[in-house]
Amino acid sequence: MADIKVSIASPVIEEEEINAVIDVMKSGMIAQGPKVIEFEEEFAKYVGAKYGIATNSGTSALHVALLAAGIGEGDEVITTPFTFAATGNSILYTGARPVFVDIDSETFTIDPAKIEEAITDKTKAIMPVQLYGQAADMEPIMKIAKEHDLIVIEDAAQAHGAEYNGEKVGNLGDMACFSFYPTKNMTTSEGGMITTNRKEFAENAKVFRAHGSATKYHHDVLGYNFRMTDIAAAIGLEQLKKIDSFNEKRIANAKCLNEGLKDIEAIETPVLKDGCKHVYHQYTIKIKDGKRYELSDYLIENGIGNGIYYPIPLYNQVLYKELGYDQALPVTDETVEEVLSLPIHAKLTQEDLDYIIKTIKEFFN
Repeated sequence: MADIKVSIASPVIEEEEINAVIDVMKSGMIAQGPKVIEFEEEFAKYVGAKYGIATNSGTSALHVALLAAGIGEGDEVITTPFTFAATGNSILYTGARPVFVDIDSETFTIDPAKIEEAITDKTKAIMPVQLYGQAADMEPIMKIAKEHDLIVIEDAAQAHGAEYNGEKVGNLGDMACFSFYPTKNMTTSEGGMITTNRKEFAENAKVFRAHGSATKYHHDVLGYNFRMTDIAAAIGLEQLKKIDSFNEKRIANAKCLNEGLKDIEAIETPVLKDGCKHVYHQYTIKIKDGKRYELSDYLIENGIGNGIYYPIPLYNQVLYKELGYDQALPVTDETVEEVLSLPIHAKLTQEDLDYIIKTIKEFFN
């Protein structure tokens, strides 16, 4: 196997982040403290929400948000099967059951037209995933939720800075959950954030992330240790200053790839929906001639990282099969056979982009 010349992901960590961490280390306050509070306030302000609640991962953010909304045993949450495992698993953690509906073939996000038929008297929430950096079609989702008195929790793990009809992701539903894993558009090394405009959800979330304690050593509910550290928050504060420039670089990279790949008949480049700002956490193409794995291998042989996100729908994972899931959703089942994600991160050079395009053209020629 060739050495990887162009990685699929690479966080941008610079002197500002390093110095911020050193300052925290020297302060002696390295667990949850003033930097976490500052990061919560600044990130909430960035997405336009009133409250931010930091956690130690995007997964724990989802888990805590569901608990804060009162989701539990016997409840159902409608979501997409075309996502990372944390989406469905966070619902299982609460004792609730994920209900999977099909996706839109262009955006890969949940299809609002399929939601209503999945609602039962057990349905308590909808969890749309803002996949690859583009928002789901939130207007009809929010309309359905209002009509059926459902809570909407955005899984915004991949969509920092994305927009829908002029509003930032993270301020579209009742709550939203972000991940700051190193591959994301901005990072805290590991970490997560819940944003909301509802005070009761914010207060509940703070209790659940801290051992079920609103007052120290008083434990009213079963909670968890899901707190962020000041070390992570210090990184996050510096990254937040740069997220818009990171995103603009990703958008420029996507335009370059779109132009370079547009004449290859076997490839469908990502669709940008009207009214949306796509921040390209992933640049995901469809390979329409069944040569997805061959292309992936060829790229690796030529030193270009790539990934298949995601090769198996959640309902076909062993865990879910053992829980009794037996589904076939046509758009999802077709999509998992076609998608391939190419490097798009902010550290790519023009030379890298040209090399990716040239290598893909060589494969198809």
